Amino acid sequence: MKLLTAFLVLVLLLFVLDASRVEARGTPAGHQKKWSNKSLFVFGDDFTDNGNLPLTDPVTEFSRQWAYPYGSSYVDAHGFPRPNTPSGRFSNYKIQSDFIGKCIFINGPIFSNSIALVAISGNDYASPGVTGRSSINDINAYIGKVTMEISANVDRLQKLGVKKVLVNNLHPVGCTPSKTQTNNYTECDIFGNYGASVHNNNMKQVMATKKNVHIIDLYAAFTNIVNNAQGSELSKQFKRKLSPCCESLDSKGYCGQQSASSELLYNVCDKSNKFFYWDGMNPTHAGWEAVMKQLQKPLKDFIDQN
Repeated sequence: MKLLTAFLVLVLLLFVLDASRVEARGTPAGHQKKWSNKSLFVFGDDFTDNGNLPLTDPVTEFSRQWAYPYGSSYVDAHGFPRPNTPSGRFSNYKIQSDFIGKCIFINGPIFSNSIALVAISGNDYASPGVTGRSSINDINAYIGKVTMEISANVDRLQKLGVKKVLVNNLHPVGCTPSKTQTNNYTECDIFGNYGASVHNNNMKQVMATKKNVHIIDLYAAFTNIVNNAQGSELSKQFKRKLSPCCESLDSKGYCGQQSASSELLYNVCDKSNKFFYWDGMNPTHAGWEAVMKQLQKPLKDFIDQN
């Protein structure tokens, strides 16, 4: 099936989660396995990849999720900390798909046999031809093509028999450390957030007439934390909202990078739970937990509908 071909860096992820193994890990001691025929199919990139991109030797920027310090806050199925255990996730522990899987399968029954999550993080717009000197009109046109293709692929998924579809909208891309780095992590990039807003408005329009489709409002959930002037309770828990916990020593480097002599070319914060972002684009475990806490109720309400 042709999926989201407009994205030049899109990764296709396909995995099935059951009620007792949301993270594809073992069942905690003392808990009886409860198998389920409910399936979650995920199509996305860094925000949802639970370990599908392979490890390379040597590790590169695109396989860094398999290297320390990724997974540095990992806790095994028995509740024991296992630091330095990368699981292929772009974070220090759990990511969006883990929290969605837990919400859907563990915290109550669902009435649909299959659910699909279509997720993009904003990296997909960082491709040649739509950045740099591109005009607003060029970017708007590109965004229009992207949202129409997402719409077409939602239709294809439903024709294949997927009962319900979840679609991420774009988070405020201009607030990611990759964008705020140029001003010493002090303020969001207006242009980046504008592009995300245009994308989200287009997405809302093309999805308006579809049944059994729910847009996960990442933009609002992220904004409540990283760009909230009043300072919500969720926002206050993070001392650093626009800077990464893991930062490369080189502006063109990446978290997890090492020299040929195994010298670490990055710094890692001491308290990841005080940082919203883990690296240049992806939230920390604590960041995702705060985001999904806001989105859990509307997500559950949508899933529980007949």
